[in-house]
Amino acid sequence: MIESRVLKLLVPSLVWLAVAVAAAGATETRFTAPGASDDFSDKLRGTSLSLEVAGRADASPQDLVAAAQADYARLTGVLYAAGYYGGVISITIDGREAADIPPLTRLSAVNRLEITVDHGAAFTFSRASLAPRAPGTDLPENFAVGQQARGDLVRQAARAGIDAWRRAGHAKARVAQQDLVADHRGRTLEARLAVAPGPRLSFGTLRVKGDSRVRAERIRAIAGLPTGEVYAPDAVKDASKRLRRTGVFRSVALQEAEQVSPGDRLDIEAKVADAKPRRAGAGIELSSQEGLTLSSFWLHRNLLGGAERFRVDGEVGGIGGDSGGIDYRLSTRFDRPATFSADTGLFLVASIEELDDRDFRERNIELGGGLTHVFSDRLTGEAGVTLRYAEIDDDLGSRTLSHLLFPARLTWDRRDDTLDPTTGTFLDLEAAPFIGLDESSTGARLFADARAYRTFGANDGVTLAARAQAGSVAGAAISDIPPGMLFFSGGAGTVRGQSYQSLAVDLGGGQRVGGRSFLGFSGEVRADVGGKFQAVAFADTGFIGEDAWGTENGDWHSGAGLGARYATGVGPIRVDVATPLGSDAGQDFEIYIGIGQAF
Repeated sequence: MIESRVLKLLVPSLVWLAVAVAAAGATETRFTAPGASDDFSDKLRGTSLSLEVAGRADASPQDLVAAAQADYARLTGVLYAAGYYGGVISITIDGREAADIPPLTRLSAVNRLEITVDHGAAFTFSRASLAPRAPGTDLPENFAVGQQARGDLVRQAARAGIDAWRRAGHAKARVAQQDLVADHRGRTLEARLAVAPGPRLSFGTLRVKGDSRVRAERIRAIAGLPTGEVYAPDAVKDASKRLRRTGVFRSVALQEAEQVSPGDRLDIEAKVADAKPRRAGAGIELSSQEGLTLSSFWLHRNLLGGAERFRVDGEVGGIGGDSGGIDYRLSTRFDRPATFSADTGLFLVASIEELDDRDFRERNIELGGGLTHVFSDRLTGEAGVTLRYAEIDDDLGSRTLSHLLFPARLTWDRRDDTLDPTTGTFLDLEAAPFIGLDESSTGARLFADARAYRTFGANDGVTLAARAQAGSVAGAAISDIPPGMLFFSGGAGTVRGQSYQSLAVDLGGGQRVGGRSFLGFSGEVRADVGGKFQAVAFADTGFIGEDAWGTENGDWHSGAGLGARYATGVGPIRVDVATPLGSDAGQDFEIYIGIGQAF
C-alpha cells in the first residue's frame, strides 16, 4: 500500500523531470556571419547574449526573447567598433524576427534561435580630426583619412587627446563636441572631435577621508603630493603607490575633486581603509645535512600612528643536522616612511646571533640605522651605519672583534613574482666598508647576486633560471674578520649536493676558516608536468678563495640533482634531491625541502 502511494507520487515527478530536461536542451541555435573572418565571427558570436542564454538549462522562453532583443544593440556595437556601419542583423525565434515580438508575449517554448550578421562593406575615414591638440598628442596611427573607420579608433583618439591635455596640466579636459557622419553611398565616415581643455591647474590640498588610525598629516607626507605644482596624472599615481607601499592600508583611492578651488587649484581626495595592524607568520625548511630551520616573525604596521613598521624576526637553525650545533638569531627592525622626503625612509635595526658551526663558533650583536630610498618601482636602495661586536672561537683561536660598518645596498628587481619567478631579472649589490675598533684591520665586504628567468614552450610551460653570485672581503686579514662575514660554500643557498659549508680555506692540519672570496653559479630547468606540479633539474658550482680577488688560491666544487614543486597560494613547496659532482657522484645525496623556488 505504501509502495503504491510512493509510485503514484514518484512517477509523475520523474515524467516532469524528463520533460524539463528535454526542454532545457530543446532550443536549436544557429549563427552565421557571411564573409566575416573566423576571428571576427568568433567575436560576434561571443558577444551574443541570446546564444549564452539558450545554452542555460534554467532559462525561460521569455529570458531568451529578452536576450535576443538586446543582441541587436550589442552586435551593432561590435560592427561599429570594426568600421561596419551598414551591417544587417537578423535574429529569429522560431522563424519570427525577435524585434517584432511584443515584450509581454508569453511563449511556452523556443525551438529554434537563428542569428545572421551581414557586416556589409567597411567604411573609411573621409575626415579624422581632433582639435585643439596639446603638445605631444599621440593619436592612433590609423585615425586618418583613407583608413578603415573603426569606432574604437574614434574612442582611442578622444582618449589620447584628453590624456595629452591632462599631462599638460589641464585636469578637467573633456570632449566638448563629437560629430560623426556616415555616408552610406560613399561608404565613408566623417569624424570631428572638439576638445575643451579647461584651465591649467595646480595641485591643491590632499583631503583625507576614511576612518584611519594613521594621522592625516602623515598620510599627506607619505603621499608626497606636490601641492602648488602644475597638475600631473603621474604624480597622483605615484602618491597612490607610496601609500600602498607602506602596507598599512587595505585599500587606497585618490580621486580628483569635482570642483576647481580658487586660484585654479585642484584638491585631491584620499579615501583609505586600514589593514589589520598586526601580522604574524612562520616558515620551515628541512635539509638532510643542515637539519631543520624554523623561523617566525611578528609585525606591527602602524606602531606610532604614522605608518611606522616594527618587525621582530626569530630563527633557529641546525636542529638535528650535521653542521655543528644549533644556530639562533633574533632581530628587530623599525621603519618610518617619508622621513626626509616622500620616497626616503628611516630605519633602525638590532640583532643578536649565535652561530655554532663545525669550523667556528661566533656570538655577535649588531646595532644600526640608516636611510632607505625608492628610486622607482623596480629600483630601491639603502645606506646606514652599524656597530658590530663579535666573540669568536675557531681554528685561529679565541678573540673579540669590534667593527663600525657602513653598509649600502642597491636592489633592481624586475621579476614577475618573488617566490615563483618565471620572467625578468634581479640584481642585488651590497657594499659594507668597515673600520676596526680594536686595532683590527680596516677593509670592505662586497657581494653581488644576479638572477635571470625566461619562460617558453607550449603554454609557457618551461622556465630557465640562472643565478650568479660573487663576494669579496678586501683590505683585512682573515684573522681580523668575523667568520660570519667570510664565505663558505655548500648547502641549499650555494651548492646543493655538497655538505653544508663543506668548502672553505684549508689551513692544513685539519684547520679551516672561511674564505675572502666567493663565486657561485646555478642553473635550473623547471617544467610543468600537469596540474600544480613542476619537475626541476639543476646544477650548482661554487668557489672559495683565500685571497680577496682571483681564483688561484682556492678550490671549486659542484653538485646537481632533480626536484619537484607543488604550487600553493603562498608559493611553491620545494623538494630537491642532489648529489656531488666528481668522483663521489651518485654515492651521497642531500635532500632539501622549503617554500618558494631555490632562487
